[in-house]
Amino acid sequence: MGEVGAELDDGSLAAARELLAAAERVLVLTGAGISTDSGIPDFRGPDGVWTRDPEAERLSTIGHYLADASVRERAWRHRLDDRTWTAEPNAGHRALVDLERSGRLDLLVTQNIDGLHQLAGSSDHLVVEMHGTNRTARCVACGWTAPMGDLLERVRAGEVDPDCPRCGGIVKSDTVYFGESLRPERLERAFEAARNAQVLLAVGTTLAVTPVARLAPVAVESGAGLVIVNGSATEYDWLADAVVRGSISDVLPRLVGD
Repeated sequence: MGEVGAELDDGSLAAARELLAAAERVLVLTGAGISTDSGIPDFRGPDGVWTRDPEAERLSTIGHYLADASVRERAWRHRLDDRTWTAEPNAGHRALVDLERSGRLDLLVTQNIDGLHQLAGSSDHLVVEMHGTNRTARCVACGWTAPMGDLLERVRAGEVDPDCPRCGGIVKSDTVYFGESLRPERLERAFEAARNAQVLLAVGTTLAVTPVARLAPVAVESGAGLVIVNGSATEYDWLADAVVRGSISDVLPRLVGD
């Protein structure tokens, strides 16, 4: 999470900077906390989407989405007002672009679906979106895809549940819903990077959701250092070489900058 959880510890920041400065292969894992400073709420935090509206979780559950037209209609209305469309990358996102330009970023694995890493300038081929992206729509029947903006224009024009123009099937965001599996090739690429990394930098995630959270112990077991930047405690603070608390958009530029 991106909010300040404690006063910034300069000692922890210095230790984290030292680890990163010495690493030639850095694996970065980001969660919702890196985007909260861009105005995108997380899901389960105090002001999270599902905390404020528990019924909203149904919109991202594949069984409900496929079976109930009213759920799909509500989902499309919700997409129209998604804060993603007006959000801008923050200094935390841009700091990771700087890390890439230094030649030390091996892979950026994100649990986010907002596309802000790429908007900030991260190279698409170095970003693994574990949960997909809400900037693309996909037909569940034939696999047809299109920019989400094209579908939202149809909703604004009066379609409450726009279908696939190719086969008439149900269309959803190209994200992993509850009840769906993560794509194996994405998992394999992430865990391969964890086994080869010299440092794993975990940012804005509580490291509580498996299997992605397992990247932390796998990296450490393979000899990597672990740096955690988050606004609150995580499941693997005890395993980390350095834990930095504070606003992510403030901490990351200081952590990876010259």
